[in-house]
Amino acid sequence: MCGIVGYIGHRKAWEVIIKGLHRLEYRGYDSAGVALMNGNLSIYKKAGKVSELERFVIDKNIEGSIGMGHTRWATHGIPSDVNSHPHMSGDGKLAIIHNGIIENYAVLKEELVERGHIFRSDTDTEVLIHLIEEIKKQDNLDLRDAVRVALNAVIGAYAIVILSKDEPDLLIAARKGSPLLIGVGNGEYFVASDASPIVEYTKNVIYLKDNEIVYIEQNELLIKNIDNVVQTPSIHELELKLEMLEKGGYDHFMLKEIFEQPRSIKDCLRGRIYPNEGNVQLGGIKDYTEKLKNIDRIVIVACGTSWHAGLVGEYLIEEYARMPVEVEYASEFRYRNPIISEKDLVIAISQSGETADTMAAIELAKSRGATIFGICNVVGSSIPRLTHAGVYTHAGPEIGVASTKAFTAQVTVLTLMALYMAQQRGTMKQSELIGLLTGLDQIPRLVEKCLESNLSVKAIAAEFKDSSNFLFLGRGTGFPVALEGALKLKEISYIHAEGYPAAEMKHGPIALIDEEMPVIFIATKNSSYEKVISNIQEVKARKGIVIAIVTEGDTEVKKMADFVIEIPDTDEIFLPLLATIPLQLLAYHIAVMRGCNVDQPRNLAKSVTVE
Repeated sequence: MCGIVGYIGHRKAWEVIIKGLHRLEYRGYDSAGVALMNGNLSIYKKAGKVSELERFVIDKNIEGSIGMGHTRWATHGIPSDVNSHPHMSGDGKLAIIHNGIIENYAVLKEELVERGHIFRSDTDTEVLIHLIEEIKKQDNLDLRDAVRVALNAVIGAYAIVILSKDEPDLLIAARKGSPLLIGVGNGEYFVASDASPIVEYTKNVIYLKDNEIVYIEQNELLIKNIDNVVQTPSIHELELKLEMLEKGGYDHFMLKEIFEQPRSIKDCLRGRIYPNEGNVQLGGIKDYTEKLKNIDRIVIVACGTSWHAGLVGEYLIEEYARMPVEVEYASEFRYRNPIISEKDLVIAISQSGETADTMAAIELAKSRGATIFGICNVVGSSIPRLTHAGVYTHAGPEIGVASTKAFTAQVTVLTLMALYMAQQRGTMKQSELIGLLTGLDQIPRLVEKCLESNLSVKAIAAEFKDSSNFLFLGRGTGFPVALEGALKLKEISYIHAEGYPAAEMKHGPIALIDEEMPVIFIATKNSSYEKVISNIQEVKARKGIVIAIVTEGDTEVKKMADFVIEIPDTDEIFLPLLATIPLQLLAYHIAVMRGCNVDQPRNLAKSVTVE
């Protein structure tokens, strides 16, 4: 959630760090700060945006070629200057920045207070740097050993960077359960929570593993594990390009990413489908083909938008591969003692590959003997390393906090998985598989056609920008689409919105319908079309306002609906990939018209790396 960037080398550290903090703004944050080695250990931090920090340091000393910066998303302690990172030790000689949560901080803090430590903030992070200070002094250890011993004493997740006034040429970083990578340049090193702050300077990175500590000096890098054993690092080349992190002429990253979906879906399909042969190839899971033939059920674990994608996957896998599927909130999975065995396949879905709840669910399922597949966008992230196998979505970086192209890429991968499993298990005729793969191959072009409705969707948005509530309804795979449409709207416009199966409207939500309630129907021509028409009539009978997503050329729904958005005709299996597009555009335009911060909505973070 929070963002980290550190630097040691020959450049001016402030310039690298502040640019990096701007690139990390997409992760969601409430304050920012830096620490610089410039003959002193200088710390500057402010609640608010990175621009506030820039204004604050105008008359400050920002020299030095070693430093670290942080954007904070509050967990312990309200957003404030004092609670912002970096935090200092009691003697003012050590500084730390930290992502994650130290779960036993209260116990540690009580012990430290008894030993005379005075705390300035309400954060768990300050407790950790005081603990390092105490261990260093009490046990007469050097900083390297003090950090290692302290990390052995803490419970929780962390990605940390530490600077010391007494060792001005040393930068220490460590991780457990929270992402951290090291950029390797020419006579310089970078530390970051993801690749976005450093891609401008180097393509070579080391992904730190859990319980690893890295000690970096000007021309030397040493990695040890928490047991003090030297580790041999692997250097990976980043696929990320700098231009991917720019808006490319769009007003917002979210709009850019909505319009990138024809390409991101095409990239997801590339090399994986052969329509003429009726063949699906998923290299990431091919070694588990025999396992797929013998599993008893599939459990999908995910959070937020990824959970909605998982619901789509449930429909598709059960329909085509004929396997029972359950979709679980990862945040609840580990707390209810789920029944999992070695005959189960667990599919974990996460855009970032660092979602803490999903990682915890993976660990639990692995401990019960299940086979784990991952669906992830970020190469080198934690979930691909935790799972037995998996499939990357290849959507490219998603900067907007509200997921758009990540959702359609996840649904694309789940569609591929459903067809691949059907192919391997022999539950589909070859002719049917050829037909569906031919249709899937056309989806990028059809998504492009959906995007042509942008101006008409914008006009509808203008009609409803001041609404207080929305209801989204759909049947079959239209139900997860309704959930996702409602989530997008409330995430970025702060309008209350709910998604329901259309048939469930009569079991409660219908009481909300009046002439002030916009109701969005996923009303495309599919197996539930006639039933949805009945639901629309029920809403109209109660003076509700109907906005309908319909199949191109539809006339029946048009007679009843107040507003209609057309999408191209396609097979029912691909409905979520098309019907989602106008809902993303509607949420975007309403949010812009309401003056909301579309790319960085309040209280939200791009990657939820703490529980």
